Amino acid sequence: MSPSRSKGSAGSDEFAKAGRAAKFILSKTKLRPKIALVLGSGLGAFADEFANATQIPYGKIPGFPRSTIEGHAGCLVIGKVGDVPVAAMQGRVHFYEGYPLKDVVFPMRVLGRLGIRSAILTNAAGAINLDFNQGALVLIRDHMNLQGSNPLIGPNDERFGPRFPDMSQAYYRSYREFTRIEAERLGIPIHEGIYAALTGPSFETPAEIRHFKTIGADMVGMSTVPEVIVARHMGLRVLGISCITNMAAGILDQPLNHEEVLETGERVRTQFVALLRAVIPRIAADLQ
Repeated sequence: MSPSRSKGSAGSDEFAKAGRAAKFILSKTKLRPKIALVLGSGLGAFADEFANATQIPYGKIPGFPRSTIEGHAGCLVIGKVGDVPVAAMQGRVHFYEGYPLKDVVFPMRVLGRLGIRSAILTNAAGAINLDFNQGALVLIRDHMNLQGSNPLIGPNDERFGPRFPDMSQAYYRSYREFTRIEAERLGIPIHEGIYAALTGPSFETPAEIRHFKTIGADMVGMSTVPEVIVARHMGLRVLGISCITNMAAGILDQPLNHEEVLETGERVRTQFVALLRAVIPRIAADLQ
């Protein structure tokens, strides 16, 4: 059987599996969100502030992978930000945890089957661009997939999306524009840049960082890109925001550690939450 006609195996299995998980989630709440958030390292506490919230541990959701990393609570929260119903992932799983990419992106597949139409993806990143200071918020304009694989490899199920999805506007331009406007209104400094995704879990070497700078990357991280690829495959509009939690290797003469990532995420949380609260109603209006 040729790959283009093998919808009945891996592709449809994932479609049905994601549908079962979505049905389970919808049975736990009366809310029907159209906007999802993926809250990265140190940023998950925002979901604790939702009104009318339902919390569902990942381990309870059929087929959902479980995060093993500190700073990722591993809980799906459905609630309201103002009047807008949203679904938020408190943490994600990563390729470096040993999960295959189809498991890494399975939660995004479930969100798509849940009826989500727009996704805000956040992450912690290391800065290459010297204009980005520690604690800066950066709109992701574009990305480089340097993880050595793609979550769409294998049979394609057209019920999810096309075989060859366009990625020319992976991060929706209008969302970036009004996020910048809201940041300015709130007095929050914000930048824009290109995110390079590596596998991890080791931090990059100074030589690698020099290479990434040469090819145009502004920041590096170990997540987000597989989720964005799958979100665009399903036709979701994406806003990506990085929190610069450390300077990348060789930028400063000091070692890197995960504790610094968590500490910086906590320090900028107030600004980050204020920005998300301002942006979510704008996205909701765009979906009407």
